[in-house]
Amino acid sequence: MKSDSKSGLCLQQGISVIITLIILATHMQLFVLAKENVQLTNTNAIKKETIEENKAEEKVEIAQTAERKINDTARAGVERETKKQYLSIEEITISKEMDLTQKCGISKEDFKILMTNLKTDTSGFFENNSDTIYDLCEKYELNEIFFCGLIAAESGWNIASNHRNTNNYISMMSKGRLIHYSSEEEGLEAAAKLLHNKYLTEGASCYSGGKTLSCVQKRFCPNSSTWVNLVYSCMKQIVEQ
Repeated sequence: MKSDSKSGLCLQQGISVIITLIILATHMQLFVLAKENVQLTNTNAIKKETIEENKAEEKVEIAQTAERKINDTARAGVERETKKQYLSIEEITISKEMDLTQKCGISKEDFKILMTNLKTDTSGFFENNSDTIYDLCEKYELNEIFFCGLIAAESGWNIASNHRNTNNYISMMSKGRLIHYSSEEEGLEAAAKLLHNKYLTEGASCYSGGKTLSCVQKRFCPNSSTWVNLVYSCMKQIVEQ
């Protein structure tokens, strides 16, 4: 009997060990599976992060490419402007029937040279204001030679004192007196603006059916029979010096 009891006890212990080992093996397998799942999750997360990074890099690259295209286009525009063809000083042409809103076609640098070499500019007014005059003619669509010729005709090459003191160079009047401007630049801009807005724009209050000297004269200086020739004579002195 004792022998049978011992055998039964050993069998029970053996079964307990086997069950324990099975449980341990199951836990180990579950642990391994869990570890693999964690690794798989991490791998998927890394892949997702990599994909997101790649997408972000692609967006940055697309944006940089677009920016380069914009910069290239802008640079090309600047280069085209830089390469703009200008006439030489010798190629300037004028006539009494010319369109006074068409620029003479020379560069600012050449216009400044033209004004610097202008022997009739005894006061230095045209040379000193050549930058301003060129820019205003660009802004208000005026022929530079006409604008300077008109100033010379109205104020004299030496710029008469009453015009110089009022910074009023084309005889703009109010209540029978020259309008006063605070600076040369203000006076020149007022003159250019007046010519463009009142005399050389179709439909304007002083527009007389054309953009020539004779058309401007009809409203600008209607009582003078010599105004056209006087202005044109001053223009010729500029281009034929």
